Amino acid sequence: MDWINWSYVLIVPIAVGSLIAALVLVWWERRLLGWWQDRLGPNRVGWFGVLQALADAIKLFTKDDWIPPFGDRVFFVLAPFIVTGSMLMAYVVLPLGPGLIIADSNIAVLWFLAMSSLAVYGVLLAGLASNNKYALLGGLRAAAQMVTYEVFMGLSLMGVVIHAQSFSLVDIVNAQEDGWFIFPQVIGFFIFTIAGLAESHRLPFDLPEAEHELTAGFHTEYSGMKFGLIMAAEYLALILTSAMITVLFFGGWHGPEILPPVVWFGLKVFLCINFFILLRAAIPRPRYDQLMSLGWKILLPLSLLNVLVTGAVALST
Repeated sequence: MDWINWSYVLIVPIAVGSLIAALVLVWWERRLLGWWQDRLGPNRVGWFGVLQALADAIKLFTKDDWIPPFGDRVFFVLAPFIVTGSMLMAYVVLPLGPGLIIADSNIAVLWFLAMSSLAVYGVLLAGLASNNKYALLGGLRAAAQMVTYEVFMGLSLMGVVIHAQSFSLVDIVNAQEDGWFIFPQVIGFFIFTIAGLAESHRLPFDLPEAEHELTAGFHTEYSGMKFGLIMAAEYLALILTSAMITVLFFGGWHGPEILPPVVWFGLKVFLCINFFILLRAAIPRPRYDQLMSLGWKILLPLSLLNVLVTGAVALST
């Protein structure tokens, strides 16, 4: 089957499946954090609370979808769709297994960086259009944080690109058939993981929506399904970051033949997601100035040094 037909076959399952996975992760995160913190977690709605996420979705669908009369109505409505849409567009170049990809592009890495960068426009618009000082401060924080860590995220990938000699994610996975890139690119992996946390606003880097100081940050004025879209985008970013870590550093779908390749890919992504969730319960939230200092004073020199050393080694061999 040619590439165009695969696009038609895969685009709906990947889009719908990723949104359903984001909904399931709401329940799983609560259960995992409950176990980690020695408490029950959701256990009332369904067996082990499995229907809690569905109950939350029903609540968001039926909740009053309020639009502030003092805000910019057009951009207020448009912002959540920009955030969620940009995250979904990044899944286009994500290889789930041999041949299981919507678009095998030779600029897939650049496409991922471009689509993840577009989300900042939606977040900033949400803060500006709300005409709320807390939302505005949250949007400005988000813009500065996401633009800053996008720099280090891009630089951390250059070592992987040098090893694979390609920007195609499929070529990068195939280049790891004899060895994962986590070993020669451990610094790049470290930087990419931190940048992914900052890009997706996951704890402990959820400073654009810090409830103890900004109420709810850039989505203070949002309710109903618009709020649901913003929260779905956060979980989509979590899944996307975990999938990219799997593809770039842990060999993608490669694994022993006892399991199908797509199963190996799913297991690796699931382990990365669990790691990000447990960070929420293990690491305290830093101050905003500490977060920005970490990026510019530590991660930037490390990422440049990683590119320099990787390039020198590649030229010498």
